[in-house]
Amino acid sequence: MRLALLTHEPFYPPSGGGSAELLYLVKQLTQRNHEVHIFCPEFPNSKKTAKQFSIGIHTFKGWEMNRYTRFRSIKYLLFPIFLRRMVKNVASNIQFDLIFSQHAISSIAAGQLKTDLKVPVVMNFLDHLTGFMETWPQWRMPRFILKHLMQFELNLPKRYNADFILTVSMELSQRFIENGFDESRVFSINYGYDSQLFKPKQLKPKHPPTIVMHGSFDTHHLGKIATEAIFSITQLKPDVHFLFIGKKTNALKKLVKKIHSLSPVTNISCTGFIDYKLISEKLCEGHVGIIPYEQSSGTHCAFVAKMVEYAAVGLPVVSTPLSGTKSFFVNEPTIIFSKFDGKEFAKDTIRVLNSPPHTEASNNLTKRVATELDWKSICNNIINHLEAIQTC
Repeated sequence: MRLALLTHEPFYPPSGGGSAELLYLVKQLTQRNHEVHIFCPEFPNSKKTAKQFSIGIHTFKGWEMNRYTRFRSIKYLLFPIFLRRMVKNVASNIQFDLIFSQHAISSIAAGQLKTDLKVPVVMNFLDHLTGFMETWPQWRMPRFILKHLMQFELNLPKRYNADFILTVSMELSQRFIENGFDESRVFSINYGYDSQLFKPKQLKPKHPPTIVMHGSFDTHHLGKIATEAIFSITQLKPDVHFLFIGKKTNALKKLVKKIHSLSPVTNISCTGFIDYKLISEKLCEGHVGIIPYEQSSGTHCAFVAKMVEYAAVGLPVVSTPLSGTKSFFVNEPTIIFSKFDGKEFAKDTIRVLNSPPHTEASNNLTKRVATELDWKSICNNIINHLEAIQTC
């Protein structure tokens, strides 16, 4: 099978989100003797990477595309126009058997290409992109505009008659189904991790008690709940250390500034960017991992990577009750789903610090995620669906 894989993110190195999944998916596709062509924004050493992975890589060079680029929203809106053109140009010389899109942005181009090229299209939705905008201030995203954007996104598979869609959570699947897409053509894959990088380890937390949070730090990750929770924890347990593992984004800088204005003695440290392979070692310095996300359609439809990676190394977690993630982890004793309230979140976090869960419960969860959420397992499920569609 010859596939065109479309994404709005640079393929390599992975920057998180769908780009991490795509790396493992491509490896397994080539191992199963499928021919893969990636269509994505330009990135360094793309020719070398193509040779390394034994794939074709076709890059967009019009402007920089990544999660930290300036004027990102406008560039994302324009990108499908050029992505469609790129694929059509290549398809004039190569006959593709299937088009596979990552995220809503590239699914717009994929849907149009279904008509252009007369080939099956599979759309992979790894989040409810516009749903995250519910946490934006109204001056930045007026609600009457947001309502139409969210409806447009959920209508993409139906509008373009996608042959099949994959989603990151049962919650997101349900929203597409409620919007009128055929339930028999929807499959939830969850979000995975690399079990070779995040192995269960002997946690080595030191004094003072350390609360960790890692990965991306955007507005919906670090809002009012996070601010109030950190401040409340500091008031109740002044010796706590907060360790943020990852790029120091504007949202993280604002959070730290706000916390220090409320409580100058709060012990907060930020690692800055850290190699993905080293994150698990830093997580093991913590006593508990936190996910203080704000409530939105986007966060409810997510299957939070932080949760998976905390669980993989055996770290207890306190999280706001995000529907898509909670449906998988709801009965796990090492996972506490708090409320969308900073003070309650703080109380639950301190309770975990004072009374950590039993090691046996942590071990059971690490075994479960290794079996069900390793990228190999998830990608095999995806490829099985692609092969079934292609042979229909």
